[in-house]
Amino acid sequence: MNAPLAQEQAPPMREAATRVVDFFQSLSPASLDRLEAVYAPGAYFKDPFNEVRGVPAIRQVFDHMYGSLEEPHFVVTGCIVDGGECFLTWNFVFHFKRFDTRTLQTVRGGSHLKFNAAGLLDFHRDYWDAAEELYEKLPLVGRLMRWLKQRARQ
Repeated sequence: MNAPLAQEQAPPMREAATRVVDFFQSLSPASLDRLEAVYAPGAYFKDPFNEVRGVPAIRQVFDHMYGSLEEPHFVVTGCIVDGGECFLTWNFVFHFKRFDTRTLQTVRGGSHLKFNAAGLLDFHRDYWDAAEELYEKLPLVGRLMRWLKQRARQ
């Protein structure tokens, strides 16, 4: 008898996914104060450069992003929800603050998300190719990465 009541009280995961998509597409330095409305207190976050746990550590990742890049923003291009999990595809668009500051950069990636019973993110893992999507765009490292890629194809 308690199980159906608990299910009725839990927010539908599709609505939780929509809320997360809206949050990320409108992400700004000011909206970082609302991370607790999206992430569970002990949430896990991992991307090619970071592996952290907890809202304060996740905030540091986003603070660093805003400190390092000009006008970074996410454009979600796809969303699949299955039970308490979600997979997003996205474009991360920005300008470098150093290097080529004029060219609009785009990193294409995906995020595997898991929600807790309250509809908050408990797990967030980003997948994207740092070599192709980032290193190849840097002046010196990019030349080396392109050369290595070409050699690997031979």
